[in-house]
Amino acid sequence: MQDLSRIGQVTEIQIDNNRTLRYLKAGKGNPLIMLHTIRTQLDYFQEVIPTLAQYYTVYALDLPGHGYSSIDTQASYDEPYFRRAIVAFIEKLDLGEITLVGESIGAVLAFTVASTMPERVNKIVASNTYDYDKHYADGVRRGNLFANIVIGNYAIPIHGAIFAALENWLFLGITMRGGLRNKSWIPNDLLTEFNRVGRRKGYRYVERNVFNNWKSWGKARALYSGVQASVKLIYGDHDWSTLQERQRTAKELGNTNIITIENTGHFGFVDNPKKMIELVLES
Repeated sequence: MQDLSRIGQVTEIQIDNNRTLRYLKAGKGNPLIMLHTIRTQLDYFQEVIPTLAQYYTVYALDLPGHGYSSIDTQASYDEPYFRRAIVAFIEKLDLGEITLVGESIGAVLAFTVASTMPERVNKIVASNTYDYDKHYADGVRRGNLFANIVIGNYAIPIHGAIFAALENWLFLGITMRGGLRNKSWIPNDLLTEFNRVGRRKGYRYVERNVFNNWKSWGKARALYSGVQASVKLIYGDHDWSTLQERQRTAKELGNTNIITIENTGHFGFVDNPKKMIELVLES
């Protein structure tokens, strides 16, 4: 796994009395904030950060409860909870003229944060926006049969907590493979890091609680009409979303154009990093 500390500073910031966020800052220029997927962390973007940092000041965040950000086992990890944390991060650092880059739930958050503070956000690059769940972990479970069975078990009271605690490197890898098309496996070093972080105290609570709050990601679409920034709406041709779900999101963003990347799954920044760099850097 890349040592991102060689290209920037990895640190943490206290956003309120109870929460801290870990983040990487690298490069020069206007701020570009990177928001990752469910169950990953800032290292998810390791293949693209070095190049993007040549053009922007990159801020790659560990979302609340993810990576090495603080964990609160009393919190409800719904979309508003994540959004408030990112807004607080931006306000603490007093950032403006921001480009928000998000994948999956990170893309949803890019839209809702931009809607909340339109005066600070100039541009959004949203990849494989995860705003379409019809039931518990619907999108993730579309990836493959294994993911459907394993993640589906997380929803069962008591049994689900026990089942989630059994997650290991192989289980996680097979589940995440359902979000790839161009590659056959998540890079081993990255998967090992995800697995290691999953052993943090309270992490399983966060993982299951995010899925428990599946309705909040669809409700977030109600804020899309408030987005004033320019939008680049991207989907892999093998993303979990359906064509109708993508078109609905585009419509709620003012009928923005949809960019479709060939031979790419849900985890676009891992599956096809060169293309994602190209799209982020396009004017």
